[in-house]
Amino acid sequence: MDLFDYMRETQKEKESPLASRMRPTTLDEVVGQKHIIGKDKLLYRAIKADKLGSIIFYGPPGTGKTTLAKVIANTTSSEFKQINATVAGKKDMEEVVKEAKDRLGMYQKKTILFIDEIHRFNKGQQDYLLPYVEDGTITLIGATTENPYFEVNGALLSRSSVFELKALEKEDIKELLKRAVYDKEKGMGTLRAEISEDALEFLADLSGGDARSALNAVELGILTTERSEDGIIHLTLDVASECIQKRVVRYDKTGDNHYDTISAFIKSMRGSDPDAAVYYLAKMLYAGEDVKFIARRIMICAAEDVGNADPMALVVAVSAAQAVERIGMPESQIILSQAVLYVAGAPKSNSAVNAIFAANESVRNTKTTVPSHLQDAHYKGSAKLGHGIGYQYAHDYPNHYARQQYLPEEIKDARFYEPGDLGKEKQIKEWLQKLREN
Repeated sequence: MDLFDYMRETQKEKESPLASRMRPTTLDEVVGQKHIIGKDKLLYRAIKADKLGSIIFYGPPGTGKTTLAKVIANTTSSEFKQINATVAGKKDMEEVVKEAKDRLGMYQKKTILFIDEIHRFNKGQQDYLLPYVEDGTITLIGATTENPYFEVNGALLSRSSVFELKALEKEDIKELLKRAVYDKEKGMGTLRAEISEDALEFLADLSGGDARSALNAVELGILTTERSEDGIIHLTLDVASECIQKRVVRYDKTGDNHYDTISAFIKSMRGSDPDAAVYYLAKMLYAGEDVKFIARRIMICAAEDVGNADPMALVVAVSAAQAVERIGMPESQIILSQAVLYVAGAPKSNSAVNAIFAANESVRNTKTTVPSHLQDAHYKGSAKLGHGIGYQYAHDYPNHYARQQYLPEEIKDARFYEPGDLGKEKQIKEWLQKLREN
């Protein structure tokens, strides 16, 4: 590179977006993803030792897939080549492979090929790489936002290690934003800006773990905000909300407003008001509430307030909880909405919660013994102790019901479960009454 090339690259770097300038160049600068690049982890050790095999980085946008590839480029002694599957074709790969063969043959120097958006390559393009990955001509690093087990050639996967990157935690995003505002080399520190704590919290919440979107908002805010009389650009909560195009919702996830909103949410589902329930759901999602926390509350409400009046409510709630973990936002809002509306619209019964509370009270206050005819009789000598003698196997009787004592003698007449008169529970109530009357 001559002087003019160097000056051109330097100017290009200065004019590049903040998110690009803030990319770490060493492992120690990387924020988050400690589950794969903690100092005791395999990937960290492999990068440090420059002993990397082929790998696939998989995770949502803005979590650091390209960043890790750039860090590897800065630390490896191998030649590092990069292509993007959205624009590259087979000819581009042929050129990389030819150069890699020559480099390996003449200089014994390996080549690392980083393919961004690797899931965009069709099967034929992925198949082309396979023999060169297998014989060591190239070491592949692929990055994808799609599940590689569905989108990447199985043979290619079997020769690679898959590392899943998670959405960045809120504290990770806050650390990156502070660097962006105050760092004078890579960030915007020379512009004399300050960011308030509530603006940091807001952007970290609303970014949803996507560092790029948070950094873009900070850059826009600093570049478009007038200096105050003190000569400083103040990045306030109002400025942050404008930059990310989200209205500020007063919702402190550790304060009273948080508990008030979740309380109203649960009481609206319990009170069979689907409109109110979905409104509070929207408010929590807008404010950046953890979708897993919301899903847990829906599951609890389904069991506590719907119960056996509609057993499907819990099935829907559990399915929704599993789905949001696999899918993520923004699509998870649709799944949560379905679950909330089902629970809110279902017939209600609190008999399940009343039953376990009443049973707990009895356990605490009464010492009991399991009736001898219900005790385990599957071992030698049990009959001599009277265990299992007289037990009536329910399936041998009409309606698969045998009238016998199941509760301990001390509480034989207790009633813990009182079925309600709505939905499926009405049928349960009628069935139990019929059995008891026979």
